[in-house]
Amino acid sequence: MFLNFIDELRAAGIQASLKEHLVLLEALDKDVIDQTPEAFYYLARATFVKDEGLLDRFDQVFQKVFKGILSDYGQQPVDIPEDWLKKLAERYFSPEEMEKVKALGSWDEIMETLKKRLEEQQKRHQGGNKWVGTNGTSPFGHSGYNPEGVRIGGEGQHGRAVKVWEKREFANLDNTKELGTRNIKVALRRLRRFAREGAAEELDLDETIRGTAKQGWLDVVMRPERHNAVKVLLFLDVGGSMDPFISLMEELFSAATGEFKNMEFFYFHNCLYEGVWKDNKRRWSQRTSTWDLLHKYGHDYKVIFVGDAAMSPYEISHPGGSVEHMNEEAGAVWLGRVVQTYPATVWLNPSPERQWNYSGSTKMIREIVGGSMFPLTLDGLDKAMRELTRKKG
Repeated sequence: MFLNFIDELRAAGIQASLKEHLVLLEALDKDVIDQTPEAFYYLARATFVKDEGLLDRFDQVFQKVFKGILSDYGQQPVDIPEDWLKKLAERYFSPEEMEKVKALGSWDEIMETLKKRLEEQQKRHQGGNKWVGTNGTSPFGHSGYNPEGVRIGGEGQHGRAVKVWEKREFANLDNTKELGTRNIKVALRRLRRFAREGAAEELDLDETIRGTAKQGWLDVVMRPERHNAVKVLLFLDVGGSMDPFISLMEELFSAATGEFKNMEFFYFHNCLYEGVWKDNKRRWSQRTSTWDLLHKYGHDYKVIFVGDAAMSPYEISHPGGSVEHMNEEAGAVWLGRVVQTYPATVWLNPSPERQWNYSGSTKMIREIVGGSMFPLTLDGLDKAMRELTRKKG
C-alpha cells in the first residue's frame, strides 16, 4: 500500500523520493505518533508536502489510497436515524405558496426571533412555518423556502438566506495548476515594475563607457542593484458561490505565484473580517489577525482582492452579519481599514460584469474600494494592473 501511495503522489506531481519514504517508515517504526489514522495523515503530509499549495492535491491522493481508513478505523457504530443525516425528499412549493410566505423583517428582528426559537424548541420539526426544521416555510432551518431567513445546515437552494450557520470545509487553491493560457501571466506582468533603490552596488557599464569616452580617462559609474520592487498582498475568497470559479482562481493563483517574488496570500470567505487564514483545513485553529497584517506589511504593498462579492448585504454592513461566526465589527469596517492603509487596492470579480448592478452587495463593495473593481478577464486584469501601477502606496 505504501509503495502505491508513493506512486500516486508522484503521479499527482508531488515529489516523493525514496529518502522521504524511508523517513516515513522510520518514524512509524519508532512510534513517534499515536496509532491513529489522523496522526498518520499529518505525519505523511509533513513528510511529503513542502509547498502549502500542494495540500489539496495531497489530500486527494491520501483519500484515494487510504479510502475508508478514517471512517472505519477504531470507530464504534453510532445509531443515528438516517432521516436526521439526510434531508427528506425535496418538497415542491408552488408560486402561490411562496407568495404567501412573509419575511420577518429587519436583521435584528430575525436574530432575536431565532434566539427565542432555540430557547423554546424541544424537538425536531419538519414542514412547519415556525420552528427550526426542514422542508418548511420557517425562516430557520433548511431545504424549504423563506424570502429572508437563516439557513442552519443543509444546502442552499434559493440564495435568499441572510445568514448561514454551518461548518464549512474548503480546499486550498493549487498554485501549480497548469494554465490554459499564458495571457494571464502577461497581464499580471504589467505590475512587475523594476526600480533602482539602495546603495550603489552594481557596475553601470553603459554609463562607465559613456563617461570614460567623454572625460578621456576611466570614469567608473556604479548604480543601485536592479530588483523587483513590487510587493503584493493577495486575498482570495473561497467556498460557497465561489466554487464555480475554482478553475479560474487556480489559474490566477498559479500565475501570481510565478510572477511576484514578494507576494503573501490569505483566504477569506465572502467578506473580510478580523481574521484570515492560509490553510483552509485549519481555518479555525490557525488564523491570522487582520489587525496584525495591517501593521506588519508596509503601505507600499499592492492589495488584490479576488471574489464574486455575492452575499447578503448584512455580511458587509452589520456586526454579526458573517455567515460563519459572530463578528464584532462589520465587514465594511475591515475593508475600509485595508483601503485606507493600502491606497493601491483593487478587487477582481470573476462573475460577469453585466450582473454587478443586480447585486446589492457587489455595489456596496465596489463603493468601498473606490470603484476599483474589475472583471476577472484578460482585459479586466490589464486594467487592474494599470490601476495598481498608477496608485502610489
